[in-house]
Amino acid sequence: MKGLFKKINESKVFKDLSEQEFAWVLYDVGNSAFTMLGCSLIPIWFKSLAIGDAPGQISGDNATAYWALATSLVTVVVALIGPVCGAIADHKDTKKAVFTTSVAIGVIGCVINGFASSWMLFLIIYILAKIAYQASLTFYDSMLNDVTTDDRADAVSAYGYAWGYIGSCIPFTVALIAYVMGPDMLGIISGTISRMIGFIVTAAWWWIVTVPLLGSYKQINYSSDEKGAISKEFKKIFATLKRIASRDKKVLYFLIAFFLYIDGVGTIIDNCINIGTDLGLNTVGQVIFLLLTQVVAWIGSLVFAKLSKKKDTVALIQICILGYTAVCLYALTLTKLWQFAVMAFGVGCFQGSIQSLSRSYYSKIIPDENSGEYFGIYDIFAKGASFLGSFLIYVVKKIGIRTGGVFNIFGAEIKSINVAIGLLAFFFIIGLFYVRAADKQPQSEESKPDIQ
Repeated sequence: MKGLFKKINESKVFKDLSEQEFAWVLYDVGNSAFTMLGCSLIPIWFKSLAIGDAPGQISGDNATAYWALATSLVTVVVALIGPVCGAIADHKDTKKAVFTTSVAIGVIGCVINGFASSWMLFLIIYILAKIAYQASLTFYDSMLNDVTTDDRADAVSAYGYAWGYIGSCIPFTVALIAYVMGPDMLGIISGTISRMIGFIVTAAWWWIVTVPLLGSYKQINYSSDEKGAISKEFKKIFATLKRIASRDKKVLYFLIAFFLYIDGVGTIIDNCINIGTDLGLNTVGQVIFLLLTQVVAWIGSLVFAKLSKKKDTVALIQICILGYTAVCLYALTLTKLWQFAVMAFGVGCFQGSIQSLSRSYYSKIIPDENSGEYFGIYDIFAKGASFLGSFLIYVVKKIGIRTGGVFNIFGAEIKSINVAIGLLAFFFIIGLFYVRAADKQPQSEESKPDIQ
């Protein structure tokens, strides 16, 4: 297996990446499989268990509302544990250990999820697996400062998202075939078994592709402070927040902007399949278009990776924000499957780019020796922020249940899910304002001086 990864690394596609950069990129290839499953088939499997007239089952609108509420819960928990994990990871020789632990918990949870027999148990296990997955990203993001240099951060970060999108298609295709064809194969594979196959294949892929990073990663940047109790870590986090608020307006304004626009990004990712199912669109068609969206996202990320070498990072982030704003407004008119495809492809054009550019830009404006701590705070805004969008969907869906699932806006009847996604445009618009404000602020003396 090690020899196979080495040959891939030496191929023409990855020839400009070092061994550590390549291993870091591969983790995006691994964890993206879980992300892809989570935004497509997992909500479908959840609804197949939840919706019905039998005792303990619920309506479709309530299933969407509870899914959004569960997503919000995950973001709150991750927001609380993220800074602590980041601060702990800043100590010498600890980042790799805590990263490995979080990945292992997520992979095991993914496997167990396939065997859940009730919608409540299914949702609980998924929440636990998603928390572990999100925690691993805190450590993973902070590794960027160790595996590459500032001048390569934009490109390497973009490669992670780009190849994560295309790599996730491999296990997802297996899961999709089991989902679509399994129940019709003379009854050999039931819907329950196809669900198990989807989770197990995804978990196996996630772990195997993570192995190179576990073997090659070496922590270079770390804090010289001695390890302390959790209370000490919280004091350190609050001190960092206070320092950012009082002395580093550039980081502060960017975090506010990131909090707002990434909320919309995460909400759309987590609820994209719910948009189509609530509109009664063909489920298999939606999933196939989401699979094709991975290819669009791959191309989009590579395009922005090349642009990042010549264009200003902040300008590219603003382009992505405007693109997402247009997508949200377009969602107000969505009623047919082909429109769902247009929306999905529009999201794909900017999805990886806005995340990779934000991650690399942030890595440039923070001090290297406290990257884990700063990225822990970054993840408060990244993972905790999506609480707002998911909670917005929950509220809109609950109000929509009372109005028959539709809202009368300027004389037109618009379904509640369309309204919820459309309202996310405000998050992007306000986020754009703060990105511009951050760009005008001077670089802090504690951070690095030259920002592209």
